[in-house]
Amino acid sequence: MLSSTGKLTVQEFFELPEGDRPYELIDGQAILKISPKFFHSQLQKTLLLVLDSWAKNRGRVEPEWAIKLKRNGTDWIPVPDLSYTSYNRLSTDWILDEACPVAPELVIEIISPGQTFGNLAEKATDYLQAGIDRVWIIDTKAQSITIFYPDTLPKTIKGTSAIADDLPELNLTPQQIFQQAGLI
Repeated sequence: MLSSTGKLTVQEFFELPEGDRPYELIDGQAILKISPKFFHSQLQKTLLLVLDSWAKNRGRVEPEWAIKLKRNGTDWIPVPDLSYTSYNRLSTDWILDEACPVAPELVIEIISPGQTFGNLAEKATDYLQAGIDRVWIIDTKAQSITIFYPDTLPKTIKGTSAIADDLPELNLTPQQIFQQAGLI
């Protein structure tokens, strides 16, 4: 935790000195994100390349981009591993050096050592309640992707099963992702 005296406002949070590792604003506190390890980094890079290619002319795929949201009625600035925001939500001509001002259609969190699926499932629920359409939680040990939606139970996908998502023309399987990342 960076600051333990009082609660930070969004403005105070964004005025903090930048460091090498990202922080998230949670309950008015700047909380340091867990430092990614090799599997996490490989998956993040692979997904960025695959999704960025898919998103061409559709929207933006960004790694570690802070998002301005509300959580339990208070300001919340999470920094997902990856996010996809369509040009319908954030136009092609939007170019500002700031946090994402809208809820993306998709955020992806990759479980790092020291994190649990339960912690990230709780965070996925917070994302959905804040207006994000879907959340992928990727488990490197189980080599699975669990997709959370606001109106249905989560679904875990493994192996050669297609990632059943309503992102148009996105045809992926967990096996393809983990193989391309060099983790199988």
